[in-house]
Amino acid sequence: DLKEEIKRMLKVRKCLIVLDDVWDQEAYFQIRDAFQNDQGSRVIITTRKNHVAALASSTCHLDLQPLSDIHGFDLFCRRAFYNIKDHECPTELVKVAKSIVERCQGLPLAIVSIGCLLSSRSRSHYVWNQAYNQLRSELSKNNHVRAILNMSYHDLSGDLRNCFLYCSLFPEDYPLSRESLVRLWIAEGFVLRKENNTPEAVAEGNLMELIYRNMLQVTEYDDLGRVNTCGMHDIMRDLALSAAKEEKFGSANDFGTMVEIDKDVRRLSTYRWKDSTAPILKLLRLRTIVSLEAFSSSIDMLSSVLSHSSYLTVLELQDSEITQVPPSIGNLFNLRYIGLRRTKVKSLPDSIEKLLNLHTLDMKQTKIEKLPRGITKIKKLRHLFADRCVDEKQSEFRYFVGMQAPKDLSNLKELQTLETVEASKDLAEQLKKLIQLKSVWIDNISSADCDNIFATLSNMPLLSSLLLSARNENEPLSFEALKPSSTELHRLIVRGQWAKSTLDYPIFRSHSTHLKYLSLSWCHLGEDPLGMLASNLSDLTYLKLNNMQSAATLVLRAKAFPKLKTLVLRQMPDVKQIKIMDGALPCIECLYIVLLPKLDKVPQGIESLNSLKKLSLLNLHKDFKIQWNGNEMHKKMLHVAEICV
Repeated sequence: DLKEEIKRMLKVRKCLIVLDDVWDQEAYFQIRDAFQNDQGSRVIITTRKNHVAALASSTCHLDLQPLSDIHGFDLFCRRAFYNIKDHECPTELVKVAKSIVERCQGLPLAIVSIGCLLSSRSRSHYVWNQAYNQLRSELSKNNHVRAILNMSYHDLSGDLRNCFLYCSLFPEDYPLSRESLVRLWIAEGFVLRKENNTPEAVAEGNLMELIYRNMLQVTEYDDLGRVNTCGMHDIMRDLALSAAKEEKFGSANDFGTMVEIDKDVRRLSTYRWKDSTAPILKLLRLRTIVSLEAFSSSIDMLSSVLSHSSYLTVLELQDSEITQVPPSIGNLFNLRYIGLRRTKVKSLPDSIEKLLNLHTLDMKQTKIEKLPRGITKIKKLRHLFADRCVDEKQSEFRYFVGMQAPKDLSNLKELQTLETVEASKDLAEQLKKLIQLKSVWIDNISSADCDNIFATLSNMPLLSSLLLSARNENEPLSFEALKPSSTELHRLIVRGQWAKSTLDYPIFRSHSTHLKYLSLSWCHLGEDPLGMLASNLSDLTYLKLNNMQSAATLVLRAKAFPKLKTLVLRQMPDVKQIKIMDGALPCIECLYIVLLPKLDKVPQGIESLNSLKKLSLLNLHKDFKIQWNGNEMHKKMLHVAEICV
């Protein structure tokens, strides 16, 4: 599939292709046929193996050298003294600091790791000399990088060690979602409430601490500047896997095999396993199973696990092919986390009501059409994800649909996440008692529902994320009753028609400074949607307009959206031209203009967006690319790191 996709892309464009971290020549041989089209594309291979580098002629080799002493010391100081002006090393520490850097042999990962470690230590010669002696001791037992990473690992507190080791259970280069990690760590019991902080807040603090210590690396920020996904350096993961095995913490199987499993393993992860490699598992001590993208639809292995692993705490089966969950799941009294996202499961057994310790139930984008009976008996439930995707292309108004709220929904008083339920006459009354809710998604709202439901939502003290979707594309939603008491409400997603004068209501007036993320679909704001929103919502960092009618020309005026980082314009059939005036979008980083079939001209002033990092201009008028190339826009947009036209 990858080879065919590359072939297709290379027929129409010249590309730079990067094959990262290649360990053997065979990986290249399997895909090289896709590159034989003489279009002038280039291939970069990164590797630690000389025989892989030999694939290219010697004139095309670039051997990375260790950092010089000067550059190594500068990098160390930036991490160790990050909060000192100019990152200057105190005079009394210069000698020992240089000795520490010298031991790193110019290896950036080692330098950064030891710098982060020492940044939290007392800045006394005695303490730093102790650290240097500890490093020398580690170096006598391990290579340079491993020695320094061992020091960083052993400097972690017990709860941070558990959180760190847990990340190694996921495959190499797997994007670790901040929100998922938080829920998993809590389910595992790694995180306890501290003072007035919730477990979720403490878990997020643990994540930031691991990032600060360079044990994890941020791979993506969200549009509010928070960590969205992170990853683990492969050398760091090797350390974590080794420690996890030594401490009997868990085992990761990255290659689809389920053989030679320690019968006493407590946490087991598999990636793309198949029936042919899955033995009958009798793992009596197993607490966690993470099985991602399993190819089989059989439930043999799952039934085996559920039958023999009665202390199971976490069951994560995201993106697997399974179609059903055995009734025996109800016997797992200690189960706190069930992840079925993007599986083909069609229903859950009624025995689910026996899982009284369950914290998270993730059924998002499954085939399940209704919530299981008895779910309201699970009074410790904190996160409920339940919607179905019915149109992956998102061309239909209700491309995803929620589920009917259970009769006694108000019993779930610890619920923080409710995504997605259908509106009903008694939903507002049910929601009144759920004061811990932070994220609420409601589908199938009628005009008659608006006042009661929106008034109830307004009184939720912790509400931060809200999705509101109408019954159909012609159903107007009135926001007059939406007057949020929570200043935390920063994310609003609306799908459906707006009643007249909506922008004059409190959510877009008195609350406007708190809104950072706004996504609107089928809202039809009039001739000038960008102008209307720009005058009211100057604090937005993310804006998406989808399936909207408008004038033929969209204008972004001077000073429009001064804080906006991401703008998405999608499926706007009337737009023929976009004008970006000087001073508009001064902080924009990502601009996506997609499925505007009449847009045949390059947006005027687009080259003036100096902060732009990513630009996508896709599925536009057939003449658009001709004009783009004719105007030599690539030369005018050299400051943009990623362009897709």
